[in-house]
Amino acid sequence: MAARQPFTDSDAADEAVRTTCDDATTCKRFATSQGYWKDLHIHYFVRNVGERKAPEINRGYYARVKGVNLLLDEFIKKTECKCQIINLGAGLDTMFWRLKDENLLPQKLFEVDFPAVVAKKIHNIKTKPPLSKPIIDMHSTDSLLLDAHNLDSDRYCIVGADLRDISSLDEKLKKFHLNPELPTLLLSECVLVYMTPSQSSNLVHWAAETFHTAMFINYEQVNMSDRFGQVMIENLQRRQCTLAGVEICQSLDSQKDRFLTTGWDHADALDMMTVYSMLPQQDVARIELLEFLDERELLQQLLQHYCICWASKDKLSLGLSQLGF
Repeated sequence: MAARQPFTDSDAADEAVRTTCDDATTCKRFATSQGYWKDLHIHYFVRNVGERKAPEINRGYYARVKGVNLLLDEFIKKTECKCQIINLGAGLDTMFWRLKDENLLPQKLFEVDFPAVVAKKIHNIKTKPPLSKPIIDMHSTDSLLLDAHNLDSDRYCIVGADLRDISSLDEKLKKFHLNPELPTLLLSECVLVYMTPSQSSNLVHWAAETFHTAMFINYEQVNMSDRFGQVMIENLQRRQCTLAGVEICQSLDSQKDRFLTTGWDHADALDMMTVYSMLPQQDVARIELLEFLDERELLQQLLQHYCICWASKDKLSLGLSQLGF
C-alpha cells in the first residue's frame, strides 16, 4: 500500500481557501433569511440560517450579489442568451437555478472549483430533487454525466479542477464542450486574490487568448495597503488564509492593469461603496430598513476595500465595453 503523502503547508493553505466557500454561503444564507434578496435554492446547500451576522456584513453581501448580477444579466441580455458562462471558484453558488427561473440561462454554464468543493455540491444536487430536476429537464439525451467530481449536462457543467493548472483546466473544459467561438462571460469572486500574481495573470491571459468575444467580472479586495486593509489581511492570516495575490489589490488601477496587460482591450473598476450608491436606490432604501446600522462609517470602510473590476474584448462588436452601472 502506498504511503500517504505528508500534509504540506500548501495543502493547509488550499484547505483554508476552501473554508472561505462555506463562509460565503453561510453569510448569503443569513442575509437572504433576513430579506436582503431572494434565493430560492440556497437552503438546499446550507440548511441552517446560523448565527446572526452584523448588518454591515449583510449589506456588503447585498452589494456584492446585486452588483455582480447586474453586470452578468446585462451580458446575457446583450447576447440574447447565445453565450456561455464560466464561474471560476463557484463554490456552492446557485446561479444555474436563478438564471433558469428568470429565463436568462446561457447556452451552457460551466462551474469550476476544487474537487472537494465540487464533490460536496454534486452530492447535494444528487440527493435533492428540487436541485436535480431542473438539470434533468433541460437535458435532451441519456448521456448525463454525474460522478463524484464532475457533472455534465446540456446546459450545466461542474468541473473539479485547480485554476492554477491552466493546461488541465483547458483540457477539462474542452472535454465538456466549451466553445471558444461563443461570447463568454468569466466570473471570479474572491478567487484570484488567493493565487500568486503570476498564477492569476496566467488564468486571465488564458481567457483572453481562448475567447475572441468575452467579458471577465472579478470581485475582490482593493485599497489593501492602508491600515484597514492590513487588519483584514491579519484576520485572514490567523485562519491560515494567505492572500497570495494581495499586491494586485492595491488600487483600482492595479486591478485594471491585470487585464490590460494580459490581452484584454477594455477594463473598468469601481469600489463597492460606489457600486452600492449606483444600485437601484428604491431597493437599497428597502434593505436599509431591514436592520439598524450602528456605524455607517464601518460599512463605508468595508465597501471601500472591495471592488468589481470588469474587462472585455469584443471581436463581434456587441458593445461589451459599454456594459456597466
